Amino acid sequence: MDLKKYGFNSYFEQESKMYEGFVLARVIEQHLNLYKIVCENGERLANVSGKFRYLAINVLDYPAVGDWVMVKDVETRGNVTIHHILKRSSVFVRQSAGTSSNVQVVVSNIDIVFICMSLNDDFNLRRLERYLTISWDSQAKPVIILTKSDLCKNIESKILEVETISIGVEIFICSYKDDSCFEKLKNYICEGQTVAFIGSSGVGKSTIINKLIGKDFIKTNEIRESDDKGKHTTTYRQLILLPSGGVVIDTPGMRELSIYSGDVSKTFEDIEEIVARCKFRNCTHSGESGCAVRSAIMDGIIEEDRFINYKKLKRELGYHSMNCRQREQEKLNRMFGGKKVFKEFQRNLKKR
Repeated sequence: MDLKKYGFNSYFEQESKMYEGFVLARVIEQHLNLYKIVCENGERLANVSGKFRYLAINVLDYPAVGDWVMVKDVETRGNVTIHHILKRSSVFVRQSAGTSSNVQVVVSNIDIVFICMSLNDDFNLRRLERYLTISWDSQAKPVIILTKSDLCKNIESKILEVETISIGVEIFICSYKDDSCFEKLKNYICEGQTVAFIGSSGVGKSTIINKLIGKDFIKTNEIRESDDKGKHTTTYRQLILLPSGGVVIDTPGMRELSIYSGDVSKTFEDIEEIVARCKFRNCTHSGESGCAVRSAIMDGIIEEDRFINYKKLKRELGYHSMNCRQREQEKLNRMFGGKKVFKEFQRNLKKR
């Protein structure tokens, strides 16, 4: 099995050399406490070791789809054992759904996040801003895919709405009736790259992946006529090798997307530029004289709803009590173990 097709590169090669006597593998499926991995010997089922479980502090310490891991027992007939996770180059994390305070690694070690949103009743700009905020923080490149364009009567106006809140992000328009859009996506995904499809239930993620594979690999359902929404089909995350090169990760639809970490400054760069022009540094933007934000809203430069969502996401993240340097350091510690390790990671990327 050629692991380079699965995204193996010099960065992971260098780190894997730290673990002599272990076999390198990538997690391609996750089912509660059971994983499916791919290594040079092929695909195998795996469990984490007892020591691994004992040392793990929280959910972030456990393997996720996309992780590169070091395993043993590949020569046995039973399940292989996962002993170590290599440092993640990127990670899409969300707060667990409901009232749980746990976090969830959705996917890791991805190059591109395809944020899928349909142009029917699923269309929601405020939710898209939430996806962008997490995606920018993940260290992967966000790309927006607007699906089911054949069900939309005002495509141009909706595309314009999306463009106003996603500056610098490429947008693809897709319809299952138009194969040309899927050919463009195929050309976008290079061999050795890992891309993840993220979005609400029934927006067409699995349909797109089936088109990229060239056959009905993943089960899909038609949208419900009663409410114009898609039926949820994918029930677990899985990494799939494309015939044309590259790998894709299909994820279950997210009915909730609570933020654990995110990059508000990147998603709302236009608003933060206006905030910086306020007369007072501690401006609350609720009626003070010289408030650039209120003036921009009155002049139609930014929408009131977008500004309200900006404040909401900042509250969720607790950004009011953390300055930029603290936020960056916290993120580097979480993903790489510190700034020094992150700089080494960047140097290795340049050599690729």
